[in-house]
Amino acid sequence: MTDTLAPRDAVEVEEAVRWALGAGKTLEIVGRGSKRAVGRPAQTDATLDLSGLAGVTLYEPKELVLSARAATPIAAVEELVAENGQELAFEPMDFSALLGGAAGAGSLGGVLATNLSGPRRIKAGAARDHFLGFSAVSGRGEIFKSGGRVVKNVTGYDLSKLLAGSFGTLAAMTDVTIKTLPRAETEATVLVVGLTPQRAVGAMAAAMGSPFEVSGAAHLPAAVAAATEIGALPAGQAVTALRLEGVAPSVAHRRGGLLGLLADVGACADLDADTSRRLWRAIRDVTPFAARGTPETDRLVWRISTAPSRGAELAAVIGERLDASVLFDWAGGLIWASVAPSPDAG
Repeated sequence: MTDTLAPRDAVEVEEAVRWALGAGKTLEIVGRGSKRAVGRPAQTDATLDLSGLAGVTLYEPKELVLSARAATPIAAVEELVAENGQELAFEPMDFSALLGGAAGAGSLGGVLATNLSGPRRIKAGAARDHFLGFSAVSGRGEIFKSGGRVVKNVTGYDLSKLLAGSFGTLAAMTDVTIKTLPRAETEATVLVVGLTPQRAVGAMAAAMGSPFEVSGAAHLPAAVAAATEIGALPAGQAVTALRLEGVAPSVAHRRGGLLGLLADVGACADLDADTSRRLWRAIRDVTPFAARGTPETDRLVWRISTAPSRGAELAAVIGERLDASVLFDWAGGLIWASVAPSPDAG
């Protein structure tokens, strides 16, 4: 059983790290614990629980900047910016369906530390591209800062990019600053029905190379599409989904152009704004592979990044060797693979 340290501010975080350093102890850094089941369990002597470091400290909607303590719930941040017609454009996923936890339990610092990015990454970039600055405690027990509270910041080394995706192995973040962006007025999704993964990758590449500003490109095989439980999707068919966002006239114009572009690829359909949002939330949170609650029924889920052009090929190789279902995001560059429990599933 490990000890738990629960600092209330940055100074106490510094003291905790210095204690661990002096005692030769290893620390697991935890914000709100929503992603602890990702990967293998950490082997540490103590837990540094940062959940007490919560709260928005600065939000200037006109400047598109928000600062908060690292363990501020991501749901609270998204609600705050939504009230001002803005959003976190990198669209961080909610792991609650996949891992069986409470919805909206993740923290802002945890999102940045894991560089979580949803379907909009192909247009808006990853979490690290919206990470402006931070305060943190290093492994030597020293408080340090990087970046600032302005969007166009060019002072010093851009250590934010280094910490994004480091899973807390480089420093314990105490405060973070991110960029917010205006939220789209509306959206629509164009569907191409019945494509194989190989043909779907080609269709998504064509859409991404078009002038129609696609903000999401995903392919769901028939069984995965059915598991979204969205009745508007064609029954028993694979769907290749392409999202368009913006002001209504622009979305309508681009929708028509995209339907024309893909008319020869396969049968096409489209989704209205509300249904589109539900579908992309399901894709973002990988709800078709949701946890069922028992080791006998829960499948192992792998998250695999690859070149978009190789996505279908890689999924085919996995399918030849394992009982696996796959979901393609990022135009084929991100594969979620749900694998049946077995001795070699890992």
